[in-house]
Amino acid sequence: MASALFILDMKGKTIISRNYRGDISSMSSVTDRFQQNVIEQEDALVKPIFHEDGVTFCWITYNNLYLLGVTQRNSNAMMIMTFLYKLTEVFRDYFKELEEESIRDNFVITYELLDEMVDNGYPQATEVKVLREYIKNEAHQLSVDAIKPPTAITNAVSWRSEGIKHKKNEIFLDVVEKLNLLVSSNGTVLRSEILGCLKMKSFLSGMPELKLGLNDKLLFEATGRPMARGKAVEMEDVKFHQCVRLARFENDRTISFIPPDGEFELMSYRLNTHVKALIWIEAVVDAGRSKSRLEYMIKAKSQFKSRSVANNVEIHVPVPSDVDSPSFKTSIGSVRYLPQEDVMVWSIKQFQGQKDFIMKANFGLPSISADNRESYTKRPITVKFEIPYFTVSGITVRYLKIIEKSGYQALPWVSNGDYQLRMS
Repeated sequence: MASALFILDMKGKTIISRNYRGDISSMSSVTDRFQQNVIEQEDALVKPIFHEDGVTFCWITYNNLYLLGVTQRNSNAMMIMTFLYKLTEVFRDYFKELEEESIRDNFVITYELLDEMVDNGYPQATEVKVLREYIKNEAHQLSVDAIKPPTAITNAVSWRSEGIKHKKNEIFLDVVEKLNLLVSSNGTVLRSEILGCLKMKSFLSGMPELKLGLNDKLLFEATGRPMARGKAVEMEDVKFHQCVRLARFENDRTISFIPPDGEFELMSYRLNTHVKALIWIEAVVDAGRSKSRLEYMIKAKSQFKSRSVANNVEIHVPVPSDVDSPSFKTSIGSVRYLPQEDVMVWSIKQFQGQKDFIMKANFGLPSISADNRESYTKRPITVKFEIPYFTVSGITVRYLKIIEKSGYQALPWVSNGDYQLRMS
């Protein structure tokens, strides 16, 4: 992994650093080279991973901070990058907000976390729930009874402590999907991509073993079994939480794991599939003869089943930067003009399926036309909304088995979760 880790401000000055292996001779020269290759470099030439004078640099940025890992060995660069992102999650959980001020206000606990999460450059404990058992941010120092690390640190299951007990053994599983959709003005879908994840909340006692089955296309092809009903889904770019046994999944596509206690993301996936626009937008723009007014007529039509409802619908329509005196008329929802973003936003709290609504807007224009007035026509209309209990990909949970040696009964709650759309 990394020889040393740095947290830098936006000027490349070191706020906190840790040299884990002692093979970095000059820490200041490392930050100087980072400034030359990243901060002082042209944006088009900046690389997230680069090698110079025998040192490999891996870095990410978060708010007004740079997080940098360097190594002089032939290390796994992706492991360093993954750890840096995990580090931001831990800091956010401890400090609520991760920025330069929060790091400077919490020097002691930041050093404690860096020392406990990394040993000789290798990641150790990265689960916040385990770290919180013996690093208390309220005290900013280790208490006497917290000097002994929890057994999870020395166990093979480093993300879960032993002896967990719950009065009611439950586990909740939600499928959440986001759709990125690009549609041309004539209704042709140019690009569609589904990004999904399985989120869990585990309240189970002991050390339970869970097995999860999905309508995975590769599983049925490998076993030769036909689908009982519905269709199989071919997932791409599958990423798992560290609790999942990867060897088992690669062998027979079984998702087997001992879950962390509490809330976590079990897996994420991506699908490239053709999907129609579930809320279709038609826009008519009329400048009028006088050229002093600009009129919009926006029609929104839901193209999903009537029993489903889209929540928190927002339709962002671009407008010229020099418009003024807006007026709106709509039979549903509300409309507001955001001059700082050059858009008007039509908000509808609930949009039932198989319905259509119209919104009319009127803007004033100055007598002298701006040079870039027509540039707004090149910006797309964007639509954002959520549909609960609806998945576009068709992914379904076939079973969720819970096995624990004490033999207690647990209640699994499975929901094919939320669907969110980002349409341009």
